[in-house]
Parts: sequence; structure tokens; C-alpha cells
Amino acid sequence: MADAPHTPLLDTVLSPADLRKLSADQLRQLADELRAETISAVGTTGGHLGSGLGVVELTTAIHYVFDTPNDRLVWDVGHQCYPHKILTGRRDRIRTLRMGGGLSGFTKRSESEYDPFGAAHSSTSISAALGFAVANKLAGTPGKGIAVIGDGAMSAGMAYEAMNNAEQAGNRLVVILNDNDMSIAPPVGGLSAYLARLISSSEYLGLRSLASKITRRISSRMHKAASRAEEYARGMATGGTFFEELGFYYVGPIDGHNLDHLIPVLENVRDAEEGPILVHVVTKKGKGYAPAEAAADKYHGVQKFDVITGAQAKAPPGPPQYQNVFGAQLVKEAASDPRICAITAAMPSGTGLDAFSKAYPERFFDVGIAEQHGVTFAAGLAAQGMRPFCAIYSTFLQRAYDQVVHDVAIQNLPVRFAIDRAGLVGADGATHAGSFDVTYLATLPNFVVMAAADEAELVHMTHTAALHDSGPIAVRYPRGNGTGVELPETAIQLEIGKGRVVKEGHKVAILSLGTRLGEALKAAEILEAKGLSTTVADLRFAKPLDEALIRKLLTTHEVAVTIEEGSVGGLGAHVLTLASDTGLIDGGLKLRTMRLPDTFQDQDKPELQYAEAGLDADAIVETVLKALRHNSGAVVEARA
Repeated sequence: MADAPHTPLLDTVLSPADLRKLSADQLRQLADELRAETISAVGTTGGHLGSGLGVVELTTAIHYVFDTPNDRLVWDVGHQCYPHKILTGRRDRIRTLRMGGGLSGFTKRSESEYDPFGAAHSSTSISAALGFAVANKLAGTPGKGIAVIGDGAMSAGMAYEAMNNAEQAGNRLVVILNDNDMSIAPPVGGLSAYLARLISSSEYLGLRSLASKITRRISSRMHKAASRAEEYARGMATGGTFFEELGFYYVGPIDGHNLDHLIPVLENVRDAEEGPILVHVVTKKGKGYAPAEAAADKYHGVQKFDVITGAQAKAPPGPPQYQNVFGAQLVKEAASDPRICAITAAMPSGTGLDAFSKAYPERFFDVGIAEQHGVTFAAGLAAQGMRPFCAIYSTFLQRAYDQVVHDVAIQNLPVRFAIDRAGLVGADGATHAGSFDVTYLATLPNFVVMAAADEAELVHMTHTAALHDSGPIAVRYPRGNGTGVELPETAIQLEIGKGRVVKEGHKVAILSLGTRLGEALKAAEILEAKGLSTTVADLRFAKPLDEALIRKLLTTHEVAVTIEEGSVGGLGAHVLTLASDTGLIDGGLKLRTMRLPDTFQDQDKPELQYAEAGLDADAIVETVLKALRHNSGAVVEARA
């Protein structure tokens, strides 16, 4: 009789409760199946792969040892959360990752009780886990806060701010440092695993606690001396002195891919009466998948790919990406101006500054995940006569807003902000959308805020920013490829606060800011076909406004519409304010503003996101026609 077909263990695990029914001997097989499922899923959808492969065993061990979701598990950033999603009841939807209506590419509270805290920006996990731990402690309810944070995320000051306050959580807080890049660990092997098990064991911790009580009773000085001696003795053996100084009991380093090492250490940590505890695990991004292990980026972020060969689907050839247009132009600017330097916060390739870093390494600064420091550092450079370009994604610049206000704007320092990923960003969803930068920058005195309508405009605006020395200036541009316009051989310095008319008409005026210009021109064609002569203007500047052009368009056209890829409070609000301040509203002006809706939009293809937001050509036409049909009532109306 033939053997019964083998049932994969992963098929029996619908939740961590099922995982905990397995024997420890079965976990290796489960981890292998989990890794294969992760590779298969991301091969279908694309997304973040290398970091997830690096934590397969760690994910398995955490859910096996701890009582999730009662123990609250927070993954920092969330790039590595795909195996976690598979184990927590979402395997049947894992091939909808980052798609419209599908699973988020990050942890998300509304998606599962196993995602207690949404995380897509770096270095928030320890603060959040501390909150969970202290809340349970105050309420007298069981449950730990567990933060898994990568070594790269430890470059952000917020992580240390949280650790500095962690003592009050006691043994309710566990921080797992996933060391996969910085190589801060001494060699990992049998000895280090033995030491980790030893110093996390109840016997060791019990003796340590007894010795602490005895020395405290004898003499506070002796107690402090003994504690310091024990701390440094363990530090010399394990390398954890730094974390001990921050108030954590340090355990590690241990091999993050060896379940025989992970399980007993995590069980000791789970049962420990001392705390907070930091467990240092060493992993490898891309672990277990040869193409990822061989790649320079360990397949951190990938397109759809062939699981057998690892070959990624190639995007069809098209216009250059905005980030690379900016990077190339900045290299040209730096060639003739030794004062130009470039700053990024751990995103040299994502911002297009990798080319600059190769051409002018002495003038390139990657400050790590430290946007606050990066902005103030740029302010210091500017105050000393340099011409710094601070290239940060719109959504990440939010993290440094106080520095933008206090250190740059108030002092009127000529820091140049290159704001990538402006507007909606597709698969990364709400956490990475650049929805608010026009609103939060154009409200600041002294700021110049530009938005590129296409890649040629970005060339001109980068050049304009390089020459602008009278205060802070920002240029925003979207993610992805440009429109295909021909790039200029010579950049032009734009006149600050002056827009341009790209199509002349006399009945309808569309005032565009940024890359909605293409949709505005499409809408104009539709309106012309309906007999409605339409002007289209690219305002270029959200601040200062081209008041002369705006006044002319508002007073010579029956209906005017503003459109932008940003939230309420941006261009439309400033145009409305101008109309109000100058009395144009009193003349029966029909003005409509089109902007992003007052919601956080989930991931989808960008063109579908903008259609949902009501910012495509059809929506512009609809807005104009409704305004023309409007016969009485409010003469100024903002599109909802």
C-alpha cells in the first residue's frame, strides 16, 4: 500500500494557537514551509522579500513561545511582516499583498488582532511596545509588549528615547534586536548560544536577584559596585554593555536561524522576573533563497519574479524616474558649485542621490534614519554658506517638521528640500503617501514651495533651488516615471512665484499644481469638444502664488478650478484666501477647489487611487459642468 500523501504542517496552522500545538521538533519543517510560502507569495505579488526571509525562524519562535495576541507583538517598519501575516490567519489572502482591496504591505490594526500597532515608518516599535507593557502593568492584566526592531532602525533617536524610559515596564517589555546588517555582534556560535541560555535562565536570574538583595542590605555602595561588576563581566562576554547602560538586561547574541537556540532563550525571557530585557539575534536578509542571498540588496524590495530562477519581471522601458532626473541634475549643479552638498536619511538610491554620492562623496551625507538631525544639519551647513539639498520623502519629512519650522524657516536659512514621493504612491498605501507637504510647508513664512508638472520642470526647479539663497525652498515631485517629455539640455532659472499658461481659452480656467497637469489638459480637450473654451495654467508655485496670473484667470473666465495632489489647506485654500482678501468673491466668482479627500486611502494602482480621489480628467470635467449649472446660492464652493 502506498504511503498516505504528506500534509504540510503549514496547512494545519491557521493561527498561532495551532502553531503552539506542534512539538519543538516540528518547527524546523514548519519554518522551511513558511519560507517557501513567503517566496511563492512575493513572487506573485512583488513587495519586500529579503527582510521577511531573514526572520522566518524568529517569527516562528516568537509565536510559538509567547501568547500572541495577548502578548502584543510590534514589528518595526513592517517590511518583514509577511511570514507573520501567513501564521496569523491571513495566508488565504497573502497573494493580495499591496493590491487594491488586499492586504497591506505593513502591519495594520484594522487587518488583524495580531497587528496591535500599525508600523510603516521606522523606529516606533519600542515606544509602542512600552505603551502596551505599561498599560497591562497598570491594569494588572497579563501580557507583554514585544518589539522586534532591526539594527538599521536603531539609528533613529526615537528608539533610544523609548529605551531610556523602559525601566518602568519591568519584565513586561521585551525588545528583540534583529541584527542583520550592522555586524555589531561578536561571532555567533555554540559558545554564545550557551551563554545566552545561561544568563537568561531562571537559575542565573534567581542567583542574580538574591545577590542583589544581599548587597543592597549590606551597603548601597557595595550593591552598586557588585551590580556594575556583574554587568561588565557579562558585557565583556556578550557585548551588551551598551544596552545595559540604557537599563536593559541584555541576552545574546544568538543565531536567529537556529530554532534550537532561539526557543530556550525566548522561553527563559518569557518567564523572567527581571526586565526590561533585550534579546540580540543575528540574522541574514534573504536567508534560504539563493537569488536573494546573492543579490547586493538581498531582494529587499522586488517586482514579481520567477521563483525557480529569481529573475524579476522587468518593467517596460519608459521615461526616466523623477528621482533619477533630480539626482542627475543635482550632479550637474554640483559640478559648477562646490558649495552644493546633498543629505539623505537612509535613502540614497530611493532619492536618486546614489549618483551624487559617487560623483562627490565628500559632499554627500547619509545621516541614517534621522530626519530631524538631517534637517538641522542642513540648516547648520546653510548658515555657514553651503548650499545643502535635503532629499527626503514627503511622508518622512513629517518626522522633522519642528526642525523645518524652528531651525530653517524662522531663521530664513536657504535649505533646499527635494521632496520625493509627493502625492499618492500606489502599493505602499496611506503610510507613505505624500499628501500633506504643500499644506505644512506653504503655511510657513519665508518658504518657497514648487511642484514639478513633469521631469523637464523638475530640471528647471532643481536649478532654481540651487541658485536660491534668500531663504528655504522646496520642490515636490511624485514617485515613478516621468511623462516622457524631452529633458532640456540647459536648465532655466525660473522666476520665483511665476506660473505659465500652457493652453489658452476664455470660458473655463483650470489652475494646476504638479503632475495633475496632464489630466487637466485631457479635461480641457473634453471640455473643448463640448464647446467650452478652456485655459490651462501650470502655477508651478504654491508659495508665493502668481497673484497677477490668478487674478487675471479668475476675472476673465466664467468658472475656475484649482487642482492639486495634496490635502485641504494647500493650493486651493491659498487661492480662495487670495480671492477673499482681494474682493473677487464679491463679484460672483465661481471657483472650485479639487484636492485629495479627507481620508487615508489604502493601497492600489496610482491611477485608480487618483480616480477614487476624484482627481482625474473625468472628475475635472464633472466639476466644471456642475459649476456651470450652478445658478444660485453660494458663489464659492469647494469640491468635497
